[in-house]
Amino acid sequence: MQQLLFDWLGIGDTAANTKPNKPAAPVPPAQSAPETEALLLAPPLDLRQALPPATFSHPQASRHIVLGDAHVAYAFRRGARRTIGLSVGPEGLTVAAPRWTPLAEVEALLRQKSRWVLDKLTQSRERQAAETLTRIDWRAGAPVPYLGQPLALQLDPRQRHGRGGAGAVLEGSTLWLGLPQDAAPERLRDTTQAWLIGQARRLFAARLDHFAPQLGVRWQRLTLTAARTRWGSASADGSIRLNWRLIHLSEALIDYVVVHELAHLREMNHSARFWQHVGEVLPDYAQRRGTLKHERVPAW
Repeated sequence: MQQLLFDWLGIGDTAANTKPNKPAAPVPPAQSAPETEALLLAPPLDLRQALPPATFSHPQASRHIVLGDAHVAYAFRRGARRTIGLSVGPEGLTVAAPRWTPLAEVEALLRQKSRWVLDKLTQSRERQAAETLTRIDWRAGAPVPYLGQPLALQLDPRQRHGRGGAGAVLEGSTLWLGLPQDAAPERLRDTTQAWLIGQARRLFAARLDHFAPQLGVRWQRLTLTAARTRWGSASADGSIRLNWRLIHLSEALIDYVVVHELAHLREMNHSARFWQHVGEVLPDYAQRRGTLKHERVPAW
């Protein structure tokens, strides 16, 4: 999904897919001279003047500061602490300070850490924008990614596509939900999520069984997680933790994460030997790894 966004923005263009420019048709000197002179005499465009300054505002903001060209409204709190604390979350910047610390000292620290603050605020805003683009509209006909392909949600009140109980049944590229036509969006979400988690558990266990002998290891327990920042982890006792949201991605990427975690049962690090074990099973692991870094899954 992100790659599609990149192509739409033109970021993905490369010299390989760019057609060579044809020689420009000659322009009579009498017509080109005024334009050329105007371009040479025109002052350079200052992007900082052309673009409005960035603004970051916490919903509970009580103070305001200008950092560089950005206006930052932040939540300010005092409490029983010894140092000034800065934290950036989805809502914005929060500053916590000891009761006795002068405001001038707080603002001095903010200016000193302005690069860090603005970087974190920008990253948080970009993360929220990406989640907005991938948010699912829970209604009949809405697409939900499954193994790298979209499934269309459809309601099946009479459960003609299943047997008893409100559940979900996959037929081709349609996921039939045993719910009434007036079901609330939350019921569509919960029913779909339950089905996806069940599919994830079965598929992940099968892929673990498939790759473990190739790596010469044995896994003991599979746990599904809903972590926001990690696809998986492994413990020395053979426990494997995998993010159920991987079920949204292609099987090639799921296999990379599975092999990655199984390889940790041989090397609990990311040394050269670890990557050698991964490469023996998946020679193209670097390509899969690079693709995974740019993937985005729906925000639940």
